[in-house]
Amino acid sequence: QVQLVESGGGLVQAGGSLRLSCAGSGRAFSSYTMGWFRQAPGKEREFVAGIKWSGGSTLYSDSVQGRFTISRDNAKNTVYLQMNSLKPEDTAVYYCAADAGWVLSVLLRDYDYWGQGTQVTVSS
Repeated sequence: QVQLVESGGGLVQAGGSLRLSCAGSGRAFSSYTMGWFRQAPGKEREFVAGIKWSGGSTLYSDSVQGRFTISRDNAKNTVYLQMNSLKPEDTAVYYCAADAGWVLSVLLRDYDYWGQGTQVTVSS
């Protein structure tokens, strides 16, 4: 069992930055592939970024490539999402998720545990 708690969301102007954190607890957190997803009002939840257990492999959606960076500190059981050059279309609830599988997946159904989400609002 893994528990995940996101933090770091808030209101920011377009062009600004935020860093989200996802603190994990439970057994073998460092062995999980971790992902960030987001859900805007009226839209489906979508993949944003993912990172394998070692941190050596990452994946980003086209919409955030070059602006967002995912990283993890296994000693602290924490995953981060650094978001730069934010746009109003980045406004959403951001969720972190943990996947016990070996493949870095973009699919929601492959992730086993989810946090409660943190709101990010980007004003124009």
